[in-house]
Amino acid sequence: MKSLIQNINKKTEKVFLIGADIPDGNHGSIDDSIEELASLAITAGGEVIGSGCQRLRTPSSSTFIGSGKAEEFSTVCREREVDTVIFDDELTPAQNRNLEKIFDCKVLDRTTLILDIFAQRARTREGKLQVELAQLQHLLPRLTRFWTHLSRQKGGIGMRGEGEKQLETDRRKVQERIDKLSAQLEEVRKRRKVQRLGRKRNQWPLASIVGYTNAGKSTLFNAITGASAFEEDKLFATLDPTTRRLRLPTNQNILISDTVGFIKKLPHRLVASFKATLEEVVQADLLIHVVDAGRDDVKEHIQAVNEVLHEIGANDKSTVMVFNKIDRLTNLNVVNKLSEIYPDSVAVSAKEGTGLEQLVHELGLRIRPERAFLELRVPAVDSSVIARAYSVGQVVESRYEGTDAILKVRMPPQFVEKFRDYLIREL
Repeated sequence: MKSLIQNINKKTEKVFLIGADIPDGNHGSIDDSIEELASLAITAGGEVIGSGCQRLRTPSSSTFIGSGKAEEFSTVCREREVDTVIFDDELTPAQNRNLEKIFDCKVLDRTTLILDIFAQRARTREGKLQVELAQLQHLLPRLTRFWTHLSRQKGGIGMRGEGEKQLETDRRKVQERIDKLSAQLEEVRKRRKVQRLGRKRNQWPLASIVGYTNAGKSTLFNAITGASAFEEDKLFATLDPTTRRLRLPTNQNILISDTVGFIKKLPHRLVASFKATLEEVVQADLLIHVVDAGRDDVKEHIQAVNEVLHEIGANDKSTVMVFNKIDRLTNLNVVNKLSEIYPDSVAVSAKEGTGLEQLVHELGLRIRPERAFLELRVPAVDSSVIARAYSVGQVVESRYEGTDAILKVRMPPQFVEKFRDYLIREL
């Protein structure tokens, strides 16, 4: 599919990245953060032609990195004919406005960049609603900046999606649209609540796959469920959630949900906008936390995911830690060290299929819904009843006495009544 990230001259945007090394930033190495920002920019369709970093005690209220450093970087950008400057942190409207005057080109922050990628990735109506809401909430305090630039049309990274339609409207119109989107997403939440009640009637537990973006969540989801969810070696390849049924070796049905990936410095408004989607995580009986075992910053990625889980109120969930992509490791001692830190974790290669049986077995151990244990006597001629027992339950023992089959079966409580006529006793 042809990229939509092009400016008005139909050429790939040249992007310059700027990061700030703040001692109390709590986001790991600045080099790793800039590297991730570069991946985001490439995902959005930009060509990264350079980057710079400024060490700060505290950000400048007017230009974030200080006017002197901004002038220094702007000289580099003019020499390299940069189209877009992207900051690794969120900028205030005033900072953004001042920086655009200094750089004399489009200036974006990390939040706008992520929203742009989400606008490209959203495919369902729900996903598009959530992205538009986040875009407008980000745009609202920045309307003044856009109005002063109506004389020169902007395109490309950060300027696409439903949010762009609102550039020529006033704050009242934007707020009305935000209110309408919020109401529509509330209807989505109610519909999901009804769906969850239906699942509860079937007493099918829900396990949600969570993890850092590009950790291989969708590949794992497809591998264990046989689904065909979209997967790609890019950040935020999957945005819209998908749910499929998985039958465990214990003949127990569970639902597996593939969710949007998390990231360091994930904008709070984006978490709020995707509340309807993330409620699948909140309501889950079990979380499957997928981690790219081959990264040097594994602990930072785990921490970033845990921070988002804490923000949405899902940090106390029972969790299976899954270290993925072990096929890329040249030293398996890495997995052994991670297993020592995270006991009961599972090492897999979703791409190669390695370790998936162990993972499914672990899911069966972790998800233990209430199950009745029955001893049944079923005439052999009632083969459909015997087949039904195998279908809905786990037959742990079977034998024949004359023309009758004696079965010991574990099954969900809602099926017990259907076998009442054949019940010998409850074990």
